[in-house]
Amino acid sequence: MIYLDYSATTPMSIEAMDTMMKVSKDFIGNPNSFHKLGVNSKELMESATKQISELLKVKESEIVYTSGATESNNMAFLGVAFAYKNRGNHILVSSLEHPSIYGICDYLKTLGFEIEMIQCDQEGLIDFDDLKRKMRDETILVSVVGVNSEMGIRQPLKMIRQIIKKENATTIFHSDMTQALGKIPVNAKDVDLASFSFHKIYGPKGIGLLYKSEKVQLVPLLHGSGNGLRPGTPAVSLIASASKSLRLALQDLERKETFVEKLNEKIVKEVSNYEGILINQTSYSIPHILNISLPNIKPETFIHALEDYEIYIGTNTACASGEISNGVLAIYDDKKRASSTIRISLSYLTTTDEINRFLHCFDLVFKRLGALASKQKN
Repeated sequence: MIYLDYSATTPMSIEAMDTMMKVSKDFIGNPNSFHKLGVNSKELMESATKQISELLKVKESEIVYTSGATESNNMAFLGVAFAYKNRGNHILVSSLEHPSIYGICDYLKTLGFEIEMIQCDQEGLIDFDDLKRKMRDETILVSVVGVNSEMGIRQPLKMIRQIIKKENATTIFHSDMTQALGKIPVNAKDVDLASFSFHKIYGPKGIGLLYKSEKVQLVPLLHGSGNGLRPGTPAVSLIASASKSLRLALQDLERKETFVEKLNEKIVKEVSNYEGILINQTSYSIPHILNISLPNIKPETFIHALEDYEIYIGTNTACASGEISNGVLAIYDDKKRASSTIRISLSYLTTTDEINRFLHCFDLVFKRLGALASKQKN
């Protein structure tokens, strides 16, 4: 099997799995309980949280655990909207966001909030002039994805923050950093709110977090026993496993990125030779995500054909499978190009032999499906 869909999810590492199993077995107490078993679980959870805070260089009190990035995005957007609605109802988002962001925006529109899109330039970077023009006194939130999930375009968040704060110091800046963590260096302090998900960094599914600056107030989405933004029983085994996966993911980042970059370059060099194939990549794309458009071949047909060789790739993004690529459309303004994308996402675990095998099978599938498409056209 050759797995090339790491941006959708990653296999759980042995270390993270062992941690989750051990904690599940040995720490059965509810950390909200006052007895010794509960205290032991709470102490373990606090130790894991301390490690995560040190790795992300934030305060422990600024970490809010969630079920994943989608919940973190909801907590950020709805929490800000409800907490600061008296200040304004205007929200700005980039045109390269994850589908979960746009789903939240659609809901907020029904509540009377005004959502406006920030344009990007031909390289996929936020158009700074457009951002300045659209900032208002009523702008309560700006959200710009750290790394786009479709083409891997990395945004200069620190610079964007400076622009936002200069135009309106009270505006809160959020970033979905899910696709950045574990691939490139991230700085949560570049923003006021940041969303993460641990199943993207070889950790367990069902655990994510929201970094929330202590200066930001959020209205909680959930209400129940316990204090804080997310009441209920904490998932201690998932939190401990998340801490382990984060520590491992941040090791040797530069070396891992350099290796992945070589794999990316090898694929680009080979697939660029095929007539009609378009590489959807800019100079700001990180190497872990490679997006290409196929001529006259449905992406889902191509993906299923590769399955016959036990090779697994994705479309634009796992949470919008089969839909048009918003990111490709935003940059290239070509609906046909945006409707025919496949996404190859790489890892430091990917081997050169796997890429060679993938390219061989890619050739077989592309020629076969291309011939069928030509025959049907004629």
